[in-house]
Amino acid sequence: MTRSTHRPAARFDSLQQEAYLALWRTYDRLRAFEDELFAKFDLTAQQYNLLRLLRASYPDPVPTLSLVARLVSRAPDVTRMLDRLEERELIVRTRSCEDRRAVLVEVPLSGLTLLEQIAEPLHECHERQLGHLSSSDLRALVQLLRKARAPHEPQDSPWK
Repeated sequence: MTRSTHRPAARFDSLQQEAYLALWRTYDRLRAFEDELFAKFDLTAQQYNLLRLLRASYPDPVPTLSLVARLVSRAPDVTRMLDRLEERELIVRTRSCEDRRAVLVEVPLSGLTLLEQIAEPLHECHERQLGHLSSSDLRALVQLLRKARAPHEPQDSPWK
């Protein structure tokens, strides 16, 4: 018996596929809220995430490679993203004195100010996205997502 005759009404090839596509659909629905918000500030979610990471290290500069490892999702062209943020004077890049090949990135006051402006609208966005879930549901979801990605995270990932 083939799979198609065994489960003729199935919308998915497997439970794993259904779970994956449910994650993808959820990401798409929730991302739309952030896209709308960040567009008002002429930012992408990746750019915001990079600024957020730099704020966490403020006032210390962060090596570019370290930033790349801590991003939520892979950014194929971090240099171009940094160029855009630097053009807007939201970041400052310098060469390391110890290793001239290393580029250090820091967030100046202008970047911190923008993050402050985004804070409340972003909180409201997160409420719209997931505010209907209880704290215990959110903790359970975070744990399940961590468990799902754990075998695929690099050993040194801050997301483990």
